[in-house]
Amino acid sequence: MIVLDKNENEPKYLQIYKYYKSQIVTGQLVEGNRLPSTRSLANSMGISRNTVEAAYQQLCTEGYLTGKACSGYVVLPFDVYLYNDLLDNQTQKNAGIMEVLQDSSGQDIKQNIKYNFQYEELNIKDFPIRTWKRAINEILNSYEIDCLSSYNDRCGESGLRKEIMKYLYFSRGVRCKPEQIILTSGTLSAISLICQLFMDDYSEVALEEPCYDSARKAFKNHQMKTIPIPIEEDGISIPILNASNAKLVYTTPSHQFPTGKVMGINKRLNLIKWAEEKNAFLIEDDYDSELRYNSRPIPSLQSLDYKGRVIYINTFSKSFTPSLRMSFIVLPYSLLKKYKQKFSRYNCTVSWIEQKAMQFFMQDGSWSRHLRKICTANKKKHDALLAEIHQCMKDKVVIHGNNAGLHILLEVNNGMNEKELISRAEEVGVRVYPVSVYWENQENYKNNMVLIGYSSLTEEEIKKGIQLLQSVWF
Repeated sequence: MIVLDKNENEPKYLQIYKYYKSQIVTGQLVEGNRLPSTRSLANSMGISRNTVEAAYQQLCTEGYLTGKACSGYVVLPFDVYLYNDLLDNQTQKNAGIMEVLQDSSGQDIKQNIKYNFQYEELNIKDFPIRTWKRAINEILNSYEIDCLSSYNDRCGESGLRKEIMKYLYFSRGVRCKPEQIILTSGTLSAISLICQLFMDDYSEVALEEPCYDSARKAFKNHQMKTIPIPIEEDGISIPILNASNAKLVYTTPSHQFPTGKVMGINKRLNLIKWAEEKNAFLIEDDYDSELRYNSRPIPSLQSLDYKGRVIYINTFSKSFTPSLRMSFIVLPYSLLKKYKQKFSRYNCTVSWIEQKAMQFFMQDGSWSRHLRKICTANKKKHDALLAEIHQCMKDKVVIHGNNAGLHILLEVNNGMNEKELISRAEEVGVRVYPVSVYWENQENYKNNMVLIGYSSLTEEEIKKGIQLLQSVWF
């Protein structure tokens, strides 16, 4: 007999569902047993018939019952023994998972992480909440709100693409028209689209070694063979690239990820020349180009390309917020016809409201003001990080990739390998990250580095975290 707990916050239909599910999985109800009709059960319990029907329908959806209202509900075959075996295995797995799951406070159970040097997370204090709220409200109260109920421009809102075009020209030297810009929901979405664009022509892609591991995974997920090309002091090795069969290259020339190296002008010119001679295309990921601290932003590779060989990608994730899920591609004119043929029925994957809010945000100068603020804030954190490392660790470490972006690589010369460095850091409540994941051929990696991001921490937290690292590493 079902007894409903009226003081329970759980809906009544869910209590009924759980009761009958328990009866079935424990063998109390077996194949062919008929449940009370929805009308009779509702009357006997003094509840709505719709409540009972909702419970029965959920059991039907999950495969415990068959039937329909007014015709009766019957228990379907159910293997109790198999269920119990699976339940035992799942209990063992859950026990292992619970050892490392976070508790409700967000802290690790085994490791109380106080200072998390995570790379991809920004500090909420640096986000312009009031200004962004104003931009959202401006759109919600505008005459364009009717667009909310329909599909809109498939490549992204034309007004936003015009703003991006102007911004890219003045900040990165990118020359394009609005029709060349395609909005995507993140960089990996952009890479996925590019893979689909080329899937009939190319089966291989050359990647910098090391490189952004998620990009490598995205190419592989589209059945592309990845060819690792070593990074030299001034960027990707063109002789080794030339010896490969690649006709597609993914590169981060202005701030190579993860090493932070900058591709020199001569190599940029030679890379474009290589692409022209090989009838190849270069995918330039300019992911954090705005964030340079002791020099002006470096002109993009696309700004040097007069033959339409560079596909340009950028994102708002590193300088604004990753949760916005807004990136964009600038396609050469030579690929626009092909793009329209392949994706003519694809709708834009970025929210219309957020596109229009970003358009407003850029038009009224808020974007420029935000960039100045975020660069100043992150430069202070960057400088505090380097000063504390020099103060605490002196010549026992080598810093790679400073003066730009949101992270550094720290080469630690204390005899520990990467795994040991990370483990010892966690013992004192500090989390740093592996570098090995960015290498396809890990035997070429020195195995004594960690990645340290600093954008989500305060200057004081950065200093305390480095001091703890010094105490446990040296």
